[in-house]
Amino acid sequence: MAALAFEDLKPGARRRFGAYCVTEAEILEFARQFDPQRFHVDTHTPGGVIASGWHTCAMTMRMFYDGFLHDSTGAGAPGIDVVEWLRPVRPGMILSADVEVTGARVSRSRPQMGLVALAMEISDQSGEVLMRQKNAVMFGRRDPGAPIPEDAGLAPLAQERRVEPPVHAEDAINRTRFASEYEDVVPGACVKLGSYAFTHENMIAFASKYDPQPFHLDDEAAAKSHFGNLAASGWHTAAAYMKCFVATRDRMRAEATARGEKASAGRPSPGFTGLKWILPVFVGDVISYETVVMGKRPSSKPGFGKIFTRAQGFEQTGRLVFEQHGVGLAAMRD
Repeated sequence: MAALAFEDLKPGARRRFGAYCVTEAEILEFARQFDPQRFHVDTHTPGGVIASGWHTCAMTMRMFYDGFLHDSTGAGAPGIDVVEWLRPVRPGMILSADVEVTGARVSRSRPQMGLVALAMEISDQSGEVLMRQKNAVMFGRRDPGAPIPEDAGLAPLAQERRVEPPVHAEDAINRTRFASEYEDVVPGACVKLGSYAFTHENMIAFASKYDPQPFHLDDEAAAKSHFGNLAASGWHTAAAYMKCFVATRDRMRAEATARGEKASAGRPSPGFTGLKWILPVFVGDVISYETVVMGKRPSSKPGFGKIFTRAQGFEQTGRLVFEQHGVGLAAMRD
């Protein structure tokens, strides 16, 4: 039996783990594959490259596995409630994580499992907090036949409710390309981002480096898990979305420039909320991504507005497997 089970994770319990040494080579490798924005790949950028926020999440997952999950009944996560990217992660930093259990309850649909709410802070070697993350993780119960205890501060999760497919506003304009400036962004606009094919090779490669849970890494172990087959890391699914987003945006910018139009420069996002891994992604799945503008408002940063988006991913039969609500910055003309 694993050392750490659902019953061991009481609200208020805390643990610290790490350290993870960030290198320029790793920042460039991840960014070139999944998030090739200038400030992640151009070593001549003033101040040097910074890690993709998705890379920071992936490194956090690796620290979480090594320091928390590796000897546990952990069975995956349904999603991420919120991530805040507070400060840039740069080469030479040594990351560590502080995690606190904030709630726990037994799953009503799978009573052999419990869901544990966690709050994490990722810091560098000087103690500066770089990222905050809140999410729930599934853990097997040591005694599934024991009476179900009272909930301890954790509400039912979204993945246990029916998820409806998106409804796009029929009167939305600018549906096929990114707006260059804040004033041109239209709520309801939808952009198709292309697709990403999940293969045995790329799933194993990602999981080996960032999320080596057995059901992401080993076919036999996955067959015995609740997934039934080898499943992609949720962070791989999210990184693939970013890859498609950046590729589509950069292509549309190049087309706008060729037409003599102004194309805005990308800027780091402050974070996201409501990331859901709704269905597992298996070998051979091809996920098609899209993003919809949900709203906008001026930001506290002079000259910029905030753009609120919903990203979704659908597998080849049309089922929704991934959803995430993000925030971006767009330059204002005035």
